[in-house]
Amino acid sequence: MMSTDPSLALSLPMALVLAHLVGDFLLQPGHWVADRLRHRHRSRHLAQHALVHGALACAVLAVASLTLAASPGLPAALAGGLAVAASHWLIDLGKAHLAADRLRWFLLDQALHLLVLVALWLLWIGSAAPLVALGEWLVAPRVLGVAVAYLVVTRPLSLAIALVMQRWSHQLEDKDTLARAGARIGMLERVVVLTLVLLDQLTAVGFLLAAKSVLRYGDLRDSQDRKLTEYVLLGTLLSVASTLALGMVIRLLLAG
Repeated sequence: MMSTDPSLALSLPMALVLAHLVGDFLLQPGHWVADRLRHRHRSRHLAQHALVHGALACAVLAVASLTLAASPGLPAALAGGLAVAASHWLIDLGKAHLAADRLRWFLLDQALHLLVLVALWLLWIGSAAPLVALGEWLVAPRVLGVAVAYLVVTRPLSLAIALVMQRWSHQLEDKDTLARAGARIGMLERVVVLTLVLLDQLTAVGFLLAAKSVLRYGDLRDSQDRKLTEYVLLGTLLSVASTLALGMVIRLLLAG
């Protein structure tokens, strides 16, 4: 049964996530991770890490039992802490069998922990109403429109800009740059610009362009390469202008 004060009920998942972050990133020494990767299910530090998470979750649920109306009570808090400890042990054990330095496995690990905490929250409040509300929000036209815009400014727009710029790219010498770094920088740049446009912070777009110009000025000046200067300027303006146009279109559509 959800608390009569919605803010208290919504603070529970935030508190559970906060406890998870504390347990995973503040209370887990590096040698615990190394021991888990080396010994896997035989690692005592893996068990200690899981117990830390269980204790933190149990403490959060115990506090919730005192503040949320019609709470399941302290026995449920203990059961929830044990469930978190057990699930954390299993998830981290699975991660120990994968490449520890791959971003995909780190994200999957955190996503699974988050799903456990969300399930625990829903069981605690005894209602699936938050999931229904989330589903309704995700299929709203405004959310879908913004999602489409963010997807367009990543890979699709990168390919389009690359096709436009390819007639000049072969004229440039091979520079000492990180592989595919330019495409990644362009994606991040467009995501930031789109966010600023949707937030009606067009002035900040100017600051972003100025900051990028300052960062690139030294390289372009030292290179004494007019072609490179023109290429960078053209690519930047094309990237920013297309994102500005897309953002303004989305804003007009969302405005009705």
